[in-house]
Amino acid sequence: MTHAIQASPLPDGALLARYRDMPGAYTDCYSVGVEREVGASQFIDAFYTTGLFKCERFVLMLIGRGCNDADVRALASGEADAFAAWTVEGRTDTQLLVCDFVGLTRSWLMVGARPDGLGGMQLYFGTAVVPRARDKAGNPRPTVGFRVLQPGHAFYARALLRAAASKVSHHRAT
Repeated sequence: MTHAIQASPLPDGALLARYRDMPGAYTDCYSVGVEREVGASQFIDAFYTTGLFKCERFVLMLIGRGCNDADVRALASGEADAFAAWTVEGRTDTQLLVCDFVGLTRSWLMVGARPDGLGGMQLYFGTAVVPRARDKAGNPRPTVGFRVLQPGHAFYARALLRAAASKVSHHRAT
């Protein structure tokens, strides 16, 4: 099954929304529908244990911020408020918002009803990048580095969500 990833507006109540209107901040949101019921903990576990994300976990291990599948399960179940390079900034029954160890980026995951009314769930993944740079007038703006890397980020974000959707659709455990 092909999972069509879409750029989406943030849904009502999204924990990531607090960054959407922050001057100079970047936010994005991608979503995909899956045909089965999925809870937030299942989605979190699937997302952070995909083969693709395990490549990122390997890089994090090289900088002393590694984690394993047990750490992910503790995060997904609510037993941990930190893992690898992130700490939990917000959590509800349907979503998770984490902040990186330098306070620059946020990653957000959410499950919700599919907007098309079909059965199953809508899976959401979004990012916020808090501005550190300023323009000549002193207004906050994304750094040059992020603006250069943003197209790659968008591709990677979609690939991560596609991998997680595939994993939960096929009922694969970690």
